[in-house]
Amino acid sequence: METTGATDILLSEGVILLGAAVAFVMLFRRFGLGAVLGYLVAGALVGPQGLGLVGGGESKLAIAEIGIVLLLFLVGLELHPARLWRLKRDIFALGLAQVVTCGCVLTAIIFYSTGFTWGAAIALGLPLALSSTAQVLPGLKSSGRINSPFGEKVFSILLFQDLSIVPLITIIAALSRNPADAGGPPGWVMAGYTVAAIAGLVLAGRFILRPLLSLVGRMGERELFVAVGLFTVLAAAALMHALHLSTALGAFVAGVMLADSPYRHEIEADVEPFRSILLGLFFLAVGMVLDLGAVIANPLFVLSMAAILVATKAAIITGLARLFGMTWQQALGAGLLLSQGGEFGFVLFTQAQNALLIAPQAASLFSAIVTFSMATTPFLMLFARRFEFARDKERHDLPGPEDAQRGSAIIVGYGRFGQTVAQMLMGHGFGVVLIDKKPAQIEVSSQFDMKVYYGDGTRIDLLRRSGADEARLIAFCIDDSSLDSRALQPIAEAFPQAAIMVRAFDRRQVLALKDIDLAGVVREVYESAICMGVQAMEVLGVPPKEVEEVERQYRDNDDQRMALQIEHGTLLAAKDLMYRPGNGMRLLSRGDGDGA
Repeated sequence: METTGATDILLSEGVILLGAAVAFVMLFRRFGLGAVLGYLVAGALVGPQGLGLVGGGESKLAIAEIGIVLLLFLVGLELHPARLWRLKRDIFALGLAQVVTCGCVLTAIIFYSTGFTWGAAIALGLPLALSSTAQVLPGLKSSGRINSPFGEKVFSILLFQDLSIVPLITIIAALSRNPADAGGPPGWVMAGYTVAAIAGLVLAGRFILRPLLSLVGRMGERELFVAVGLFTVLAAAALMHALHLSTALGAFVAGVMLADSPYRHEIEADVEPFRSILLGLFFLAVGMVLDLGAVIANPLFVLSMAAILVATKAAIITGLARLFGMTWQQALGAGLLLSQGGEFGFVLFTQAQNALLIAPQAASLFSAIVTFSMATTPFLMLFARRFEFARDKERHDLPGPEDAQRGSAIIVGYGRFGQTVAQMLMGHGFGVVLIDKKPAQIEVSSQFDMKVYYGDGTRIDLLRRSGADEARLIAFCIDDSSLDSRALQPIAEAFPQAAIMVRAFDRRQVLALKDIDLAGVVREVYESAICMGVQAMEVLGVPPKEVEEVERQYRDNDDQRMALQIEHGTLLAAKDLMYRPGNGMRLLSRGDGDGA
């Protein structure tokens, strides 16, 4: 009977939560306010402090934090260790400066304006220095900006914030008035745990996880990829949790371990749906645990402190970003994007409450302050994007596409690939607008009397200034394997009259583009590789007719493999259609390609 009752509660609460989430997310997206604000409002409405339709916000919040863990894992998948090393200055200098400066200033504001003790002010002020990874990173990922210079600066700050959770927990533990915390490990021990845990994860990834993935890949069972992906994330998070460290940091390290794995894209595709669902549940739970009673009792304090938090962090981060080489427009964009409080603030406020540094009412009030600051993020993002794409200071002298003569086609990326496409179009007399964001490429092209305009051709506003409203074709010839359906869908919707073509790095990127209607996708080395294969057979003395038949059969096989891989969403589909030692003549004997 108890099991039946628990099932009834689970089903009824699940229906209410998902129904409210769907309704409010659709409503808020319709008005351009973002999904996060919709989740927060939905959770507050149906939660214990609202209509009381759903309870247990704290337990749901604990479960939903796995969504943040999965988010950091997916971010780690996109970062090779070499790239992390390249970002070390931004991570450990800019990130450190942001956390320390914002934490100290906010601590002083709380101490002098509220009458809290220094211990309480520190326990509240330092967590407020952290920003919302769960809000900022999905936006950077979905727009493809996480790999841009702007995105890398923002990501570096967020990564250091996550690394700083360990010392922040140590500081709160050192200030604790709770006798039960006296036996806790000192800070240097926790630092040692962190280093040892990261080293252990790296070794496990190299000698256990990669051989396991190779075995699963040979078996061809996609369900096992899902299981291995989730196991990797949860095992890394569980190890960190057992050592009282950041679970999100463990998941991030696990992702970095697999960043150069050939199975990275399969794992990413399998884990992404779980991340989306659990991250949505996290924001629902945040809305549920919001103490509306405390907010109603102190509305002026909550709203004014939320405004002070956003303004203070925006100003400090803008100043620091300028010191680290960003233009003031981009620095302001970063400041606005990172101005809110973060989800880890809820965790640290609970820690401070357990350490008897703050009362439960103070924890509720500052949790509400963080929530209200997070609610401002969708609005601030609208302004931040205007500044995010500001031109770098050393590139002011490069011409933008505003004055370009309108043409039938826009070529984004004028490197080796784009040059051939553009030359062929111009050879037929089509007007072509050329865009590239590499100054060196623009300067070289000018030596050949070729006018190439500076800019990021994946931006809708720049494409519009280039004449995309009138263009019949937009061809993305850039070397960017992260370009996917999510990045191109807004462009397709903004310019429905233009056919869109994409240069794809490999089959994985073709799969990443399967959810958008494109006029053409070309793998960059496909035709040249076939050409060399034909020449190789000729050198080996294969008769011309057999060479033609092998080429035709290979193309048929490849087309059908690609169609099946797109249909099933995995590279493992249709493995039997590949040529292998000993089966080439057997496949050729089919002649009509029905089995390809």
